[in-house]
Amino acid sequence: MGRPATRPTALKDGFYIEIRNKGSRSGVKLYSGTKLQMHRAIKMYERSKEVIILGESVNGKFVDKDPKVHVAG
Repeated sequence: MGRPATRPTALKDGFYIEIRNKGSRSGVKLYSGTKLQMHRAIKMYERSKEVIILGESVNGKFVDKDPKVHVAG
């Protein structure tokens, strides 16, 4: 065991989605290098989880400021 991190981790350049259990307030961020890989990950999780598209990250910041909730369909 060690000390917990004191500053947030730096985000790599690429595309991010957040996966949550339905009705949960917290989730896990998933990284994809390309937009196609991001869409594949969305298709994989959309039936059983709540998917939030965080968007593209460049230089540690998101291009789109507001995340979008993905609706299966």
